[in-house]
Amino acid sequence: MSDNEYTNDREPRKDLGTQGKEHTLKGKLKETVGKIESKVGEVTGNKDTERKGDAKQVEGKTQKTFGKGEQKVDHALDPDKP
Repeated sequence: MSDNEYTNDREPRKDLGTQGKEHTLKGKLKETVGKIESKVGEVTGNKDTERKGDAKQVEGKTQKTFGKGEQKVDHALDPDKP
């Protein structure tokens, strides 16, 4: 493999579709954790925890959307790929 096929940590590079799936999954997870954290803050009356949960939800939604975009770009560049 050439140097372009590795990350800085010498890990093999992932294609855009794989990265997109990972980002989408991580975003969904982060969004779910944020919903739980927000609800816990709401129930306990802890506004700080509620705000942190809300922020985590937004971060998760953003990451999920970015991942879906990566997958669409990957598919557009190589429509024959499964």
